[in-house]
Amino acid sequence: MNITSQIKQPIFDEMELFETKFHESMTSKVALLNRITYFIVNRKGKQMRPMFVFLTAKMVSGGIVNERTYRGSSVIELIHTATLVHDDVVDDSNRRRGFFSINALWKNKIAVLVGDYLLSKGLLLSIDNGDFDLLKIISVAVREMSEGELLQIEKARRLDITEDVYYEIIRKKTATLIAACCALGAKSVIEDEAEVENMRKFGELIGMAFQIKDDLFDYSEEAIGKPTGIDIKEQKMTLPLIHVLNTCTTQEKKWLINSIKNHNKDKKRVKEVIAFVKNNNGLAYAENKMVQFQQEALALLENYPDSEFKAALTLMVNYVIERKK
Repeated sequence: MNITSQIKQPIFDEMELFETKFHESMTSKVALLNRITYFIVNRKGKQMRPMFVFLTAKMVSGGIVNERTYRGSSVIELIHTATLVHDDVVDDSNRRRGFFSINALWKNKIAVLVGDYLLSKGLLLSIDNGDFDLLKIISVAVREMSEGELLQIEKARRLDITEDVYYEIIRKKTATLIAACCALGAKSVIEDEAEVENMRKFGELIGMAFQIKDDLFDYSEEAIGKPTGIDIKEQKMTLPLIHVLNTCTTQEKKWLINSIKNHNKDKKRVKEVIAFVKNNNGLAYAENKMVQFQQEALALLENYPDSEFKAALTLMVNYVIERKK
């Protein structure tokens, strides 16, 4: 059994029912929309977000989920899917998880409208059922994700980004959505605000570790047999690079910045940058930070009684930093 199936095991029935409810939540009277949403449902990824919602809800409540949990996870997935559809338009991307993206198949105008439709469906699913507390959690996440993306664009122009700014970007861009899943899972079944906040923090820490792991893939040979250097080509400031830029000599810093700004398409130069970052402790530093976030996340689970849901969440945290792609 692979690790994703192991994590899913304690919530297998819930995930099956979620699939049905999620599909229903997308339906429209417009045939074109139904064709596109059917396409979206059938190219789903690992479904980590709904898994976080159900596992968190069951862990804090002693194994209970309710209609609010299902609605909350559908809303998260609707709004998350809307942001992905819009992202593909923004990035002019033709692929998503190995499939053609919506904009590649149906053009930008339709992709933007489909994203808007999914967003409104998510909002209405919460409003029609009076789940305003859950809607607030999700809406804050969407606001932060937009701010994080824009902050990254603003800072990418200048290569003097500090570690603190980097953490702020990844907290908003990546971690906030996983934090929302965990907060929402808890909030759907319990009232205790301190506990909801505890789970939100748990999700945020996992999200931070998750993004640093993504940064490391750019330098690692594990995933595809060779380092990709894609982040360097796109002038993205990732943690290994930031650390090395902030610790190397002025001369080396000049060479690095010049390489990234003016020679980022030169394969040989990109390889040299990757080697420089590796040799100057960039990867080891980022790995340590990732493990720190992972350990902090696990510490927040300690007070909960042992259960299959807690075990699955622990597995999820470890999977985030041990995954190969």
